[in-house]
Amino acid sequence: MRLIRAAERRVMPWKNGGGTTTEIAIFPEGASLDDFDWRISTAHVGQDGPFSNFPGIDRTLALLSGRGIRLAFADDEAVTLARGSPPLAFDADRAVTGLLVAGPIDDLNVMSRRGRWRHEVRRLGAGPHALEIDAGLLVLVACAGDWTIKAAGDGVSLAAGDSVILDGPQSVQVVAAEADAELFAITLRPVA
Repeated sequence: MRLIRAAERRVMPWKNGGGTTTEIAIFPEGASLDDFDWRISTAHVGQDGPFSNFPGIDRTLALLSGRGIRLAFADDEAVTLARGSPPLAFDADRAVTGLLVAGPIDDLNVMSRRGRWRHEVRRLGAGPHALEIDAGLLVLVACAGDWTIKAAGDGVSLAAGDSVILDGPQSVQVVAAEADAELFAITLRPVA
């Protein structure tokens, strides 16, 4: 179990230079934006603009705060993410512009290199939740409220902004202290 406190996160510029992102975790550790296998981060989006292009990467985006963002893809598809919307998966090499619905937002961004890793992102409410990691990793990102995580006889507390990385296979128990708590469960599996 690897705990990542909010204060340990690394702030860095977006690949396209249009803003900043706060990196939660990256693999392999120390990888750049051009050669990672998977990456989890948050971003503050304060203005409309194009998304960075990541060839060969699958991306999932979820809204953490704000009124929403409309994703306008170059092929004329458009999707609006609002608070509580399911996470949206799309190819990160697909041209897309983000258009803010009504003011700034914060988002969670999960990316994995196609052909090497697969990921799945789930939004969880207060729970309790029993999660199974069959292979790969489970990354839990606390967005609101305080959480207790128990796995393999160990326990850890997460406050909003904290994360934990757990190796599989194992069972994980997740419980929140507040009814309005929110956490994202990110499953990462290597491609055989």
